[in-house]
Amino acid sequence: MTADTALPTFSLEPGTSVAQTQPHAHARVTLHSPALDVMTDLTLMRAATIHPSVLLGQAEQTMIYQGVRMLFVVTEMPSIEGLITTTDLHGDTAMRVVSERAAHYDELCVADVMKPLSSLDAIDFSRVEHAKVGQLVATLKQLGRNHLLVVQDATSSSPRRVRGVVSRAQIERQLGSAIDVAPIASSFSEIERALS
Repeated sequence: MTADTALPTFSLEPGTSVAQTQPHAHARVTLHSPALDVMTDLTLMRAATIHPSVLLGQAEQTMIYQGVRMLFVVTEMPSIEGLITTTDLHGDTAMRVVSERAAHYDELCVADVMKPLSSLDAIDFSRVEHAKVGQLVATLKQLGRNHLLVVQDATSSSPRRVRGVVSRAQIERQLGSAIDVAPIASSFSEIERALS
């Protein structure tokens, strides 16, 4: 066959499906395993995203369909505005917004309950490259968070970017044991809500 020879084609039968990404069968890890073993690398796996105007019910369906517990909130790719997690969908913020607005839950959108970029915790990719799983667990516990963003500095060919995500649920699956992470208020408004 030469470079300009057309390839043979065929017709598809009913029932042909579309290939979908499969979650990687992650190997078991220990607290001494390399941290990269538990990081979701966004250069290898497409980031799950959602627009801030999407209703919370649709956001939940998106999470279920994509098999994730967190979505990056984006208006224009690739710039992120924040995150929304399964906890945010039915958490205190959603209930507070419903109460304050005298609204129905099904009227709320992602922008109403998402965590803005400024409130997210991140760790440098260069540190994760040399860290152990136990250090990530200690960081999640210290911050009282279920997720950490892993940020890679700008290079001559790419801007500063979120390179990966560290998820407590992912680490638990790979460790084969639960990690006790107590939520910690990180702002006066979170403390005030916790006390009210």
